[in-house]
Amino acid sequence: MVRPKKISGPCQEWPQESEFIREGLDRVGDEWSVLVISTLGHESLRYSDLQASVHGISQRMLTVTLKALERDGLLTRTAYPEVPPRVEYELTDLGRSLLDVVMTLATWAAAHYEDVAASRCEHDAAGVGRQRVS
Repeated sequence: MVRPKKISGPCQEWPQESEFIREGLDRVGDEWSVLVISTLGHESLRYSDLQASVHGISQRMLTVTLKALERDGLLTRTAYPEVPPRVEYELTDLGRSLLDVVMTLATWAAAHYEDVAASRCEHDAAGVGRQRVS
């Protein structure tokens, strides 16, 4: 006898939007997007200041991330006609609406990185496999 599948989670509530939900989560769940949004949380920043503030991000990844966030309407890019050129990035109202969620994710990651690292070490030491329920 085949057991009917149990469907749960957000895709059950919004089946038509589940693809768009995944796309949205990909954007805001991306490690660089989280850091860029949280860094721009309270002020606009120039490109070089933003790169210095987001540790470990390459110039290419910062550019790719900024373009994607701008395309999604989460930030604006303002170029000033000056010599040398000055460009600033700032969150839009839509981007600021994500700030609490992004900060919660970043805070959780900072608070639990040791737990995750310990779990990874334990898993790697035990080898591949899963616990079996008897």
